[in-house]
Amino acid sequence: MSIDKPGFRELLNEDKIIIFDGAMGTMLYSKGIYINRCFDEMNLSAPTAISDIHAEYIKAGAQVIETNTFGANRCKLAPHGFAEQLEAINYQGVKLAVQAAKIAPHPVYVAGSMGPLGIKIEPWGKTSVEEACDYFKEQAEALLAGGVDLFVLETFSDINEMHQAIRAVKSLCDLPILAQIKIGSDGNATYGTTPEVFTQNLDLWGADIIGLNCGVGPKIMLDTIELMAEFTKKKLMVRPTAGLPTSVDGRTMYLSSPEYFAEYAKRFIQNGVKIIGGCCGTTPAHIKAIASAVRMFTTGERKISVMVRESTQKTMQRVEVVAKENKSQLARSICENKFVVTVEISPPKGCDATRSLEAARYARENKIDAINIPDGPRATARMSPQALAGIFERGVGIETILHYCCRDRNLLGMQSDLLGAYASGLKNVLLITGDPPKLGDYPDATAVFDVDSIGLTNMVHRLNSGSDLGGNPIGRPTGFFIGVGANPGAIDLDLEIKRFEYKVEAGAEFAITQPVFDIALLETFLKRISHVRIPVLAGIWPLASLKNAEFMNNEVPGMAIPDHLIKRMRACDSAEKQREEGIKIAREALNVIKDIVQGVQISAPFGRVATVLEVIDGIIAR
Repeated sequence: MSIDKPGFRELLNEDKIIIFDGAMGTMLYSKGIYINRCFDEMNLSAPTAISDIHAEYIKAGAQVIETNTFGANRCKLAPHGFAEQLEAINYQGVKLAVQAAKIAPHPVYVAGSMGPLGIKIEPWGKTSVEEACDYFKEQAEALLAGGVDLFVLETFSDINEMHQAIRAVKSLCDLPILAQIKIGSDGNATYGTTPEVFTQNLDLWGADIIGLNCGVGPKIMLDTIELMAEFTKKKLMVRPTAGLPTSVDGRTMYLSSPEYFAEYAKRFIQNGVKIIGGCCGTTPAHIKAIASAVRMFTTGERKISVMVRESTQKTMQRVEVVAKENKSQLARSICENKFVVTVEISPPKGCDATRSLEAARYARENKIDAINIPDGPRATARMSPQALAGIFERGVGIETILHYCCRDRNLLGMQSDLLGAYASGLKNVLLITGDPPKLGDYPDATAVFDVDSIGLTNMVHRLNSGSDLGGNPIGRPTGFFIGVGANPGAIDLDLEIKRFEYKVEAGAEFAITQPVFDIALLETFLKRISHVRIPVLAGIWPLASLKNAEFMNNEVPGMAIPDHLIKRMRACDSAEKQREEGIKIAREALNVIKDIVQGVQISAPFGRVATVLEVIDGIIAR
């Protein structure tokens, strides 16, 4: 039979309790279909199994059934070899649900299910937000063609990714969007995003219904939904799991009973929730129990007061970010168009910083603007650059540029480090991805690389804006002067330019290049980045010897020294003449580039700052 029904948005306006279906994967698993199979593709290869599950949920009382398309995006289908069948899988998923809805004894709506991509997007991954939006749009187009009544964006734990999914759907239609966040046992989403933050953002981005699904059972969801109600006037929905998964005789089981679910359904309704369903572990029995509980609020058999919270519409406090020129003395000098000179001094391999301190004092006495401190250069184990930076700034009074890399710390560790660094007085950072451990002294060491330098730049920019990884306010914002690396001699210059564009977009405020030996490469690079130009400090490396030149040319990734410079070094018949020739080459480079960049980073071979002074003598006024 076919029953006339109003549009889903009209149903929402009627202010009734709406019952969703339960888990699809749980039902398939219970029928002997294992989790290593692509459940979404079963729309094509096993349509009867999918149709039967839809029918069971409708019989249990579901008013909305979801398409079996949760993971039917290109990124998740590709590992199974089904990416090219994306349109067919999604379209058929809708048709199976629509057919089940048409023969239902009561009005049933079909929700197009879309889940996360299964990959990291910016600011934490290499996939841009625009690419992510396109992936979601591709799936949404197929669902829309099939004839969905609404969209359900579910089990998203990264609100930034959810934003792209909402953008994608809104670019195609004005069907209702139900946005559901996956939370942990603390009530927060990934990266610690609190209910206050994700609720307000989902409201701002245009979700018609805001809710929770997956991750936790009814108890934690109820506690969280009470908080969410304070930050939006939009209707709320919940779809809990049937408790936490438990392994029983080798099978994954969810132990929350339908009766337990029914009891919590009443509590959800009393707290203003308008849409209730189930997620992982729930079955038609759970939905039937929810439907029975809902009827108690609509038949008049029992009068139960429903508590509707008056939304206070709290808003996140605005913070006053630190102006660029006030972030540090280095930042002020660059903003005032002063040509800056920085010196690179590597941390010692032991715990004795005496020689490093002497070098830092000498640099300060000779009016060097700042000291760059590499973070585990070439993946070697050295004193913590953060600790050494603190020693320099407190013990010598010279500013530092803390190189901070992604190799050794996860996201939470990075955030903790950076907050601590700023609190201790460090203001300038150079954010880099870092050399892989296999290049260094400990090739078996494990690298983390949760993000690359682009993601790290985004993280620091967020801290500078007063929010943490999850978008939660941190109170007084940091005021880091954000630097990034650049390699004018990159083998794939197009990729280097693209990554540089991303870094600037993420919040980079200045750049330091790899050592420049071929001036033409630097000139080309500067022309290529003219549309995203930020202050550039060119790297200068005074070659200490022929061996040093040959080593850098052949064994240091991303470094290239022209043959004519190698020949000049080889023509010197003593170590002292080689050192003098290296300084001469550096001075020649400085003379040419001083008018096209905003400063230089000059390496101090073996910590000898005197060499740096020889390079700039008579060229740069101090």
